[in-house]
Amino acid sequence: MNKVDGQAVKRVAVVTGGNRGIGKEIARQLAAKGLQVIITSRDEGKGRLAAQELLAAGLDVKLQVADVHEINDVARMMERIQSDFGRLDVLVNNAGVILDRGVSVLDVEESVVRQTLETNFFGALRMTQAAIPLMKKHHYGRIVNISSGLGAFEIMQDGYGLKGSSSAYRISKTMLNALTCLVSQEVAGTGIKVNGFARAGFRPIWAVRMLR
Repeated sequence: MNKVDGQAVKRVAVVTGGNRGIGKEIARQLAAKGLQVIITSRDEGKGRLAAQELLAAGLDVKLQVADVHEINDVARMMERIQSDFGRLDVLVNNAGVILDRGVSVLDVEESVVRQTLETNFFGALRMTQAAIPLMKKHHYGRIVNISSGLGAFEIMQDGYGLKGSSSAYRISKTMLNALTCLVSQEVAGTGIKVNGFARAGFRPIWAVRMLR
């Protein structure tokens, strides 16, 4: 809970791709901390199953069917959040795909690169740009970008046996890392903090601790 003008107000969180895996566990832990959590899913059926599972556990979770590829979906989601809750406090950019696992950069199809960037980078960019105005209204916000160590330059330079494989995914995560740094600098002093976590070894509890 957060206090506004002496009144207890429930913080609101959005977790993209929150219908499975890390995203669902982050949603679970945020809701267990008392937040109103909205999970997004492109697949309505899978999203409803995840939301029902979390609701059955006594957690305050809602489903928003949305595709971060679609700017209109993102806009409608933010309009609904503004209408229903009047605030957005936490955004976890978790939605991501890997479509070129093990494929050489010399062989990967351009369409695969474009599709990967649409979800892993542009999706996060769209969500971030749409969320920050809502966060600024209450001088508080926390954004977490779920990235990957495979996007780090030191790993690309040293190779680690990967050479030029899975290039679309890795490039998308490099771009996401850059986005994290640039947005963090842009919102400095506004009460909004932006962090990135590598998926490998990531523990969902870290996203919850980020709220402090």
